[in-house]
Amino acid sequence: MNAHDLIALILIGLSAGIISGAMGIGGAIIMVPALVYFFGMTQHQAQGTSLAILLFPIGFLAFWNYYRNGYVNFKIAVIVMIAFFIGGYVGSLIAVRIPDRPLKIIFGILMLLVGIKMIFEK
Repeated sequence: MNAHDLIALILIGLSAGIISGAMGIGGAIIMVPALVYFFGMTQHQAQGTSLAILLFPIGFLAFWNYYRNGYVNFKIAVIVMIAFFIGGYVGSLIAVRIPDRPLKIIFGILMLLVGIKMIFEK
């Protein structure tokens, strides 16, 4: 890995972290497209790498700031966490069976639909 790649990866991580911490969104919205377009990963590689990046330590400091300010509902968090854990496993079983191009299209459509809904909702 050269210095340019290292700097790009650091910038991707910082961007994803800042946006995730500020907006409460998953960093994958930033990381997956960046890994595909800047590092030539397949959609599967980018999604798998993004999941590896987002394991335990990444969200802890952002969570801590929200917790200190009274913005964490643990009951809801635990319920969703357990469901997310199971859903993530099931989703990964499905995704690894979908060819790269259709998976990329599905990911892009999902991002568009979420963005459009957020822009136009009242």
